[in-house]
Amino acid sequence: MKRLISVCFIIIFLLDSSFAQSKKPSLEKRIDSILKIRPETYKEINDIIRPFRKDTTQLRFIIKRFDEENYLVGKTYALNILGTSFRNFSEYHKAIKTHQEALRTAEEANSIEFRVFSLNMLGVDYRKVDANRTALDYNQEALSLAETVKNPGLGLRRSIAVSHNSMGNIYLLLRQYDLAIQQFLQSQAIEKSINNRLGLAINNQNIGYAKEQHGLLDEALMHYKSSQVINNAINNRIGQVICNGSIARVLIKQRKPQEAIDIIIENLPKAIELNNKDYLSTQYIYLGWAQIQINKFEEAEKNLLHGLKIAQDYGISPAISEGYTRLSELSAKRKDFEKSLMYYKLAEEFDEKISDDRTTQYVNDLIIKYDSEKKNNQIKVLAKQNEIANLRLRKNSNIWLISLIALFLLGVVLYILYRQRLLKNEKRVLSLEQDMLRIQMNPHFIFNALNSIKLYIINNEQKNAVHYLNKFSKLIRKILDASSVKEISLAEELETMDLYMSIENIRFSNEIEHEIHVDPSIKIDTIKVPPLVLQPFIENAIWHGLSSKKGDKKVNISVKQTASEFIEISIEDNGIGRKESANIKANKVINRKSVGIDLTRERLANFVKNFQNTFSLKYKDLVDAGNNAIGTRLILQLPLY
Repeated sequence: MKRLISVCFIIIFLLDSSFAQSKKPSLEKRIDSILKIRPETYKEINDIIRPFRKDTTQLRFIIKRFDEENYLVGKTYALNILGTSFRNFSEYHKAIKTHQEALRTAEEANSIEFRVFSLNMLGVDYRKVDANRTALDYNQEALSLAETVKNPGLGLRRSIAVSHNSMGNIYLLLRQYDLAIQQFLQSQAIEKSINNRLGLAINNQNIGYAKEQHGLLDEALMHYKSSQVINNAINNRIGQVICNGSIARVLIKQRKPQEAIDIIIENLPKAIELNNKDYLSTQYIYLGWAQIQINKFEEAEKNLLHGLKIAQDYGISPAISEGYTRLSELSAKRKDFEKSLMYYKLAEEFDEKISDDRTTQYVNDLIIKYDSEKKNNQIKVLAKQNEIANLRLRKNSNIWLISLIALFLLGVVLYILYRQRLLKNEKRVLSLEQDMLRIQMNPHFIFNALNSIKLYIINNEQKNAVHYLNKFSKLIRKILDASSVKEISLAEELETMDLYMSIENIRFSNEIEHEIHVDPSIKIDTIKVPPLVLQPFIENAIWHGLSSKKGDKKVNISVKQTASEFIEISIEDNGIGRKESANIKANKVINRKSVGIDLTRERLANFVKNFQNTFSLKYKDLVDAGNNAIGTRLILQLPLY
């Protein structure tokens, strides 16, 4: 009823505003009207406050009034809009501080919609300052919180779309472009269902970038132009500037510099008007890049240095790296290889700062050119000396030449075969890691875990809900971290397994006792293992050993050193035993083949292939005095070197 009254009031208010053609309501009148009905959703508040959301002074006044009237939902709305304004002006630390205050206010107001909105805004803020791990945490928390609502309203659906978009941007940073596109398409579908044209424009822009990184420039250009059409229709100036910059970048890559220059020249005044230093510095750098291609070196240098200066003044690392890279390219075109090398090294420093790998081939070429130019005279002298020596040894040179050529060709063939084998092995390892990650990130596990946590929320068990939600978030983060590394410390692996067992235990009403025992003499921080290698064994112990057991349920993990060159990890359960588990499985109508153990064996084989010793994996059936099954013990022996 309250919602219906609020909607009616807003409709009457807006109709009244449309009739008053010569006299628009003042800010004070709008604030007074909104305080009477105190709407609780983003859309209801935004419909009234929208004309003032671009003025930071008026937003501060709105925040002050709402705070005085203890209208917390309205205050968190205004704080989020103010933080977004700071971000648009590249004042990222102010944006973070403001959005953190918005999150605290939303929590105080107990508004899930604005908590999710604030978390998403913090995720975007931290991604802008390249704190990608923190950004991932905030976006994951936002998505998890939003999915606890059974029938989300318009505001929450929009926030879920933002979360998917943000996850897609994280995948872009991880160079997993296909996964990024999947996230953007999910976000785009939600935005389309709620008719949010701004969201459609943003997702088209992001998909275009993923296609561009794949080298699909024509497809990228198509998505950028689709985004631009929407931005023009809704008069989104920031979107227009971003799209024009992206289109220009693709045209430069397509060796169409003049078309790119025309777009950038038209785009620059808009970027200057927005006063977003990130976009502005990028426009000048792209302009200089295009001018390099048409050999306007003086103008190119002027624009590159200007864009670089803006990026340095505001600490915009990606633009700084891009500026140094293009100055290196310009210096190489001018044959000034020493300066080109200097700029490349500066770019490389900033690449490391933002965790972005750069190819080393370009700098190697510069080093070769620089060294060859510096030692040109020495080479000429050596060439003359070699010519004299060759004249003296000409009689025997043919045999040596043929031998050297044969040896060289043999070396090339062996190297090619070695590289092919190495690449094949690396591809297999990558495939194993991706398969393993898909197993760990099983949607059923995530869905069931979230459902279990949701029950705590429904039952108003807030402490348990927060406790296990934090554990689940930390587990997901560790699984995502594991996807990008080949090995982790045994200490990290045991911590991850403790989190995993805690989450799985929720579904058993916390009936399972799990303990981890480590021999104090073992330095588990220095011992390396493949990430998530123990998870399939623990999962088997829980679901095949304990799930069908009545009474007490236990899983014990112990780590000890059996010899100077080996450690032994045992996983023991007091379940029904392998024989009974096999009988239960045989009686099931549908049997699914588990590939987790087989994949783990392959991963272990790859992991220890360069070790002096190999691994061993044994199962021991535990029985009592009457030869009745009382559990299973898995023993994994890993070499230390």
